[in-house]
Amino acid sequence: MEVALQLGKLGISALRGGIWKPRTRPGSFQGIGEVGLPWLKAAGRAAKLPVACEVAQPAHVDACLAHGIDVLWIGARTTVNPFSVQALADRLRGVDLPVMVKNPVNPDLELWLGAIERLRRAGVTKIVAIHRGFSTARETIYRNEPIWRIPLELRRRMPEIPLICDPSHMGGSKELLKPISQEALDLLYDGLIIETHPHPNQAQSDRDQQITPSQLRNLLACLKPKKELAAVQDYLRHMAELRKEVDGLDHQLLDSLSRRMEIVRQMSHYKEKYGTSSFQPHRWSEIVKDRTRYGVAHNLEQDFVLDVFELIHEEAIRQQEQETDVIPLKTADRKRGRRAG
Repeated sequence: MEVALQLGKLGISALRGGIWKPRTRPGSFQGIGEVGLPWLKAAGRAAKLPVACEVAQPAHVDACLAHGIDVLWIGARTTVNPFSVQALADRLRGVDLPVMVKNPVNPDLELWLGAIERLRRAGVTKIVAIHRGFSTARETIYRNEPIWRIPLELRRRMPEIPLICDPSHMGGSKELLKPISQEALDLLYDGLIIETHPHPNQAQSDRDQQITPSQLRNLLACLKPKKELAAVQDYLRHMAELRKEVDGLDHQLLDSLSRRMEIVRQMSHYKEKYGTSSFQPHRWSEIVKDRTRYGVAHNLEQDFVLDVFELIHEEAIRQQEQETDVIPLKTADRKRGRRAG
């Protein structure tokens, strides 16, 4: 109630409270359970705001409906399981409430899209996508790596679905809230979910990523929403010139890639003739070392260069094995554990 009354003065859209919390370890705090639903609803009435709660089972939906919860959300650990999502979709058939769908824990766009489609087929019309980041093998500064290209592709394929960013779970720390939130606004997200607690040090879970209501007010004050297009002639003229230059460079990139694959196909015949594998571990190591060093020297991020050449290498293997009628394996299958190691 203390935090709700403070948040009600900040102009936010809704209060979100976790009544059931799917935790990794069974001994950790897993939420207060159904007894907390009337507390959440009372806090919403005091703050004059709708309230949202996570549901992971049809029984959770029943309890939320019985207590008049305004918005439901499906968590990342549930989105990853099509059986669980379908069970929720079946229970939500005929229910006219907004449903927010978090991305699955793993970076799989199709699972995310599939969860949304299951809800749509059940007749749920008010759907919101929540980007909370993804678990990956690589070490990063994030609790859950953003991998922005995945939600942006979701937006391209489902432009009518509002997209919300959850910088709290993404960053896992107070220090990353501002840069992640601003990045989301720069990418035209429709809103933010930010965890708030009146006394973060006393929180029973995720205390490192929570801020006080006053800190939230300061954060919101310094964020700068962006717009898609500025109807100013100077802006439009310069952007048209620069985009034309980018288009030309993109065509050069594709021409170079096409020529590279042509050479790769020529290599495949020599490899076939002398019985050598299409995958050459020592050569791949040389490429990784040389290309990342060259890219960094030209102001490109090492991980970006590595991601690009992993895709190029995978396509090169496919081209070679297709040329010699061999069923290609994913390049990633040959390199399991490289980033983790």
